[in-house]
Amino acid sequence: MTRKATSRAILAHFTTPRLSIAQRFAAGKALREQFPREAHSWLPPAPYDRDPIAVLKAQAATRLKQLVPVRHARMQESPFAFLRGAAAIMAGDLVATPHSGLMVQACGDMHVANIGLYASAERNLVLAINDFDETHLGPWEWDLKRLAASALVAAEYLGADAARQREAARMIATGYRTKLREYGKMGFMRVWYDHIEQASVLDAFSVDAHRRVKATFAKARGRNHLQVLGKMTDLVDDQHRIRELHPFVIRETHTEDGEAVYEVLDELLEAYLASLPEDRRILLRRYRVVDVARKVVGVGSVGTRCWVILLTGADDDDPLFLQVKEAQPSVLAPYFTSEDDSGNQGRRVVRGQRMIQGSPDIFLGWCDLRGRHFYVRQLRDMKGGIDITPGMVKPRHFVEYCQLCGWALALAHAKSGDAAQIAGYLGKSEVMDEAIADFAVAYGQRTREDHALLLAAIARGELPVASEAR
Repeated sequence: MTRKATSRAILAHFTTPRLSIAQRFAAGKALREQFPREAHSWLPPAPYDRDPIAVLKAQAATRLKQLVPVRHARMQESPFAFLRGAAAIMAGDLVATPHSGLMVQACGDMHVANIGLYASAERNLVLAINDFDETHLGPWEWDLKRLAASALVAAEYLGADAARQREAARMIATGYRTKLREYGKMGFMRVWYDHIEQASVLDAFSVDAHRRVKATFAKARGRNHLQVLGKMTDLVDDQHRIRELHPFVIRETHTEDGEAVYEVLDELLEAYLASLPEDRRILLRRYRVVDVARKVVGVGSVGTRCWVILLTGADDDDPLFLQVKEAQPSVLAPYFTSEDDSGNQGRRVVRGQRMIQGSPDIFLGWCDLRGRHFYVRQLRDMKGGIDITPGMVKPRHFVEYCQLCGWALALAHAKSGDAAQIAGYLGKSEVMDEAIADFAVAYGQRTREDHALLLAAIARGELPVASEAR
């Protein structure tokens, strides 16, 4: 195609008439005839050859062998911990469930622990999705069902009774549906710039929870690079060095391939800098590398390659911590085709985060190193969130939080998908809310059964497990 023809094609795109908001709502509503909302309550019976342990083994094959036992140790702690690491297992289950065909930039690993506070570029705390390793084109229903199931399983972990567990899942769907309806009526730019600010987070909770919520805000604000410097480093010969904590934080002189770490780091940083806008490159080049160490992160990500780099700027009290994390193909990639599938998986993560998070890290970038893909971001830059640990949050306050989680997912999907069509499909009634809650109840039971299979495999010696997981 000639340049002139290409220009005409672009102009044709921008001049093609669009459906009105009302028409898009109606188009979404019409989909109910083909895909009834009540059908979303259904979890198909597990096929005879379903094997969640085999999925974990297959994932272990691409990860650092010495860290795989840590992943299994973390997943064995509870059904909730298992669910957090079982995105690939759940994707295989969701493929048999109905969906409307309306696609979004899905998170791919949507659960309540992957929503939290972070600092916008303007240094304001906002609530949003904060993990994008599995982001990919996918149906909005998959994210919603995984998030609702995680809410139910987390509520059980917190000691909630069955009724409150179901209510946690239902509040996910309610928050999602009501906010999608608002976003469907907004202009595209209003949706793009919208965010969940601190006041909105506080308003979602009962008054008796406000003190603890405010403390969470304060803790997140304190998690800056200076705080990390004090927590993660020691002063050695008047120079800060990352503190080792075997096997979770380790300083290595060579990679698993036998290459010198600093030679690899030089190549990695050069490729990463090329992915940044020019102004960010200029800013980052003012810093110098002081130390680097390998770090174990997350639950689902354990075993993937991850490094922490300590840099300093104007002086030793001007630290910058970067996290370099390996990106492997999304768990959604086997089921849906995306333009990102054949490219750099780190770029996929960065592109997805920029599309659905709203105010991403200014140093967010990616690189390719010897055939492995990575993305780079700041470490713990005013990041925080609700502590989903028994005794740390009351079950009724967790249920209130779940509606916020539904809102966060709605905002992410509204940025990348057709909010009006999705909202039209969801409707004004609670039909979808109840269906999603029923699905979550069923998937909660499956998660408990899968967790029991994991414990049995560990007991048989089939899966290696570390003696320490944290």
